[in-house]
Amino acid sequence: MSVSQPAFRAALLDPAMPAPNGLSDGRGAPAQNRFDVYRNNVTVALVDALRTAFPILRRLVGDNTFDQLALIHARAHPPRSPLMMHYGQDMPTFLEGFEPLAHIGYLRDVARLELGLRRAYHAADAAPMDPQVLAACPPETLTASTLHLCPPVMCIPSAWPLFDIWRFNTEPGAPKPQAVAQSVLITRPAFDPLPHALTLAQGAWMAAIAQGGTVGAAQDAATTQDPDFDLTPLLTLLLWQGAIAGLTTPKD
Repeated sequence: MSVSQPAFRAALLDPAMPAPNGLSDGRGAPAQNRFDVYRNNVTVALVDALRTAFPILRRLVGDNTFDQLALIHARAHPPRSPLMMHYGQDMPTFLEGFEPLAHIGYLRDVARLELGLRRAYHAADAAPMDPQVLAACPPETLTASTLHLCPPVMCIPSAWPLFDIWRFNTEPGAPKPQAVAQSVLITRPAFDPLPHALTLAQGAWMAAIAQGGTVGAAQDAATTQDPDFDLTPLLTLLLWQGAIAGLTTPKD
């Protein structure tokens, strides 16, 4: 008797379920004991993968709490890909509905940041745009143009001091997070991704650009957050980090 994959998968993730019907060992006997060992090994591997994927999250809640959290997550959200480097993409949504930790409101954004850093690490390479191309663009043309970000680049908006939380938990001697909202820009100028703190206005500008908006539309989004918004520091950072891949003008 063959064992259906859905039945095998369901039993693999639920310790209360018996081994699937038709599963036998090499002698034709029921394979409950072997299946229990295999099920435990799979669960341990998934928890270990989550521990590796979310070191800051683990530090924030503690090892014991994180292991319990990871176990529940692993059973509710098994891998959708054989590439374990992508596992954990459901963690932010899972945390949003996880009542025991609902009082720690920034955990979801921390998970998004850790996922973003991992995604940036594995993203494709792209040659950054020559800054002279931007410098030669007339202001009225630039306003109507769209900028294209390199594949590793992304911005994570947050109502929490997200960058300060990351820094406090990764850099010895870093100051304690202050009560201020911070978006986080992720770049990868070389091999390792880097997070950068952004203001809400800078985050709004980045979000508009990432959604395909023009520079002018991004400016409008930013000035909604801060009427005195100055693009120069953010644009300088993007060019310095090699974060812009290209520019499309109205004539292109």
